Amino acid sequence: MFGIIRPCRHRLGEGLRTEWMAHLCGLCLALRGEYGQFARVATNYDGLIVSVLTEAQSERTGDWRRGAGPCPLRGMRSADVAQGEGARLAATVSLVLAAAKIRDHVADGDGLLGRRPVALAARRIARGWDRAGAAGGERLGFDTAVLLDAVERQPDIERSTLRGGSL
Repeated sequence: MFGIIRPCRHRLGEGLRTEWMAHLCGLCLALRGEYGQFARVATNYDGLIVSVLTEAQSERTGDWRRGAGPCPLRGMRSADVAQGEGARLAATVSLVLAAAKIRDHVADGDGLLGRRPVALAARRIARGWDRAGAAGGERLGFDTAVLLDAVERQPDIERSTLRGGSL
């Protein structure tokens, strides 16, 4: 289900589009800052919603945005990006969900992940992201076990669903 939440670019006004991009860029930079450069591949719209909702429900204190340098995904333009607890929580959630997605693809034998050496490397990355995400969640007061428990039930749900049935 990664990436299923995405704004309609035709209907989103310029102000909301700027806010959306501020959260997307803030999530990406929080992943890099908290978990390293490679973790940026876990950037996704689903985790971005966590940043948006956290900011929307938080009391306005301090700076919510900071300047960020040029980025290829922004056409090498600088921008104001989301920062703080919402972006960090979104990074943690994104990392944990990306680790779960990797494990799911390995379990299903999808593409190159069906090959043993690649699957071993992918599992190692997923374990590292699980540990890092749990540590990041703990720093924020968020127990990632809630997410992991839900994700671990997914294979059983998939197996129990009849062909053509609804999940």
